[in-house]
Amino acid sequence: MKENILIIGGGAAGMEAATQLQKLGLNPIIVEKSEALGGHIAQWDRLFPAFHPAKDVVDQMLEQVKDVKTYLNTEVTDIQKDNNGFHAVLSNNETIDAKAVILATGFDIFKAERKQEYGYGIYNNVMTSVELEKFFRTGKDARINNPKKIGFVHCVGARDVKVCNTYCSKVCCTTALKQACEIKEVFPEAEVYTFYMDLRMFGPGYEDLYLKTQKDFDVKCVRGRVCEVSEDMDGRLVIKAEDTLFGKPLKMTLDVLVLMCSMEKNKSIDAIQQKLGVANNSDGFMQNKDMYLGMNDTKQDGVFVAGACTAPKSLPDTVGEARSVAVEVFNYINNK
Repeated sequence: MKENILIIGGGAAGMEAATQLQKLGLNPIIVEKSEALGGHIAQWDRLFPAFHPAKDVVDQMLEQVKDVKTYLNTEVTDIQKDNNGFHAVLSNNETIDAKAVILATGFDIFKAERKQEYGYGIYNNVMTSVELEKFFRTGKDARINNPKKIGFVHCVGARDVKVCNTYCSKVCCTTALKQACEIKEVFPEAEVYTFYMDLRMFGPGYEDLYLKTQKDFDVKCVRGRVCEVSEDMDGRLVIKAEDTLFGKPLKMTLDVLVLMCSMEKNKSIDAIQQKLGVANNSDGFMQNKDMYLGMNDTKQDGVFVAGACTAPKSLPDTVGEARSVAVEVFNYINNK
């Protein structure tokens, strides 16, 4: 009989882990709180750095897990460990007995209204990167009406002591440049500016994207933080910033301002995480056993982690961790 492996979270990490566990002869069971699998990637239009359609990736992953037992619109409400493994109670009153648990609960998006100086929720034409991505998918957003000047603000909710998030969110810089290119494709005559602290282009093809953004799309990358956003009499946004390379203050009028909101830990899993005895790290994400040789392990026997529940990660990083966690679980079961 195949051993049950409970996977909490049905995003990229959860789906890929389930795919690999099936190949290894185990029986993965996915519990996903939303109405569909796919997580954040399913809400994206195209992926950096190659502008590949996100839907193609999601569809391929969905095809691979079509035979995996999956609970949608369902959460784990209680979980206990005994000598035989784990006994989980679901919100639909069903129960699951499993030999191991994988936490693949991903991340939440930082709530932009917490940074009041940017005017999100106050001024109509301030939006988030998630909302802009939806516009790219649907072509619909009343705030985007043939804009002439568009700005992007990096590091919203990251590298920020005031909101207690001192970590880098890792993918915001690349996402900003990808979206800047895409908005120029839709509105080629628009002036587009990105305001950054440091451009952290760490992955393969990312530096090429940075050069492409400037050379092919004429996006202006300004090193400096936006410190204030207001609105003029015509309803246009007025921003104040500083160009730290030239040491000069800037004042600019924009039609749309896009906030690149950071990743935070998915807090909806806090209660179950506590029942499993998995602590948080200094950045507020889940603590793994060892950042070098135990990335998928926790200090709790039989409890594993994968993806952005432990730190901000790109999609390739997440898929790689999901594949490695399947091997860790396989070895754990066989050693048992």
